[in-house]
Amino acid sequence: MNPRPLTQREQDLIQLYSNCQLGITPKQFYSKWQVNYQELAQICCRSLSTVRCWFIKGRLYRRPLPADLRHLAVMDFLLEHFEEIPSELFHKLCPSNQAGQESETDDS
Repeated sequence: MNPRPLTQREQDLIQLYSNCQLGITPKQFYSKWQVNYQELAQICCRSLSTVRCWFIKGRLYRRPLPADLRHLAVMDFLLEHFEEIPSELFHKLCPSNQAGQESETDDS
């Protein structure tokens, strides 16, 4: 199967996305939403100790990576606009892991 060539509109979209400065800091997210450090760790795919280092002062402070800021911004967007996103579109964006669920039930 050959990959589909990109149209100019799709190339423009890639350029727009590449230059998008989407991001929210852990402190901003934490002050906006009632979440705990474990939930922040889940959202950003980080360890709990890494998240704790985002909130401490001094030499143990660890700056979140751009990918962490983007994860938090996407989650912020989803929390803000979840009700407005059509379920079909949401399921395309975040498909359920049906293959993993089927394999779990096959073993029983």
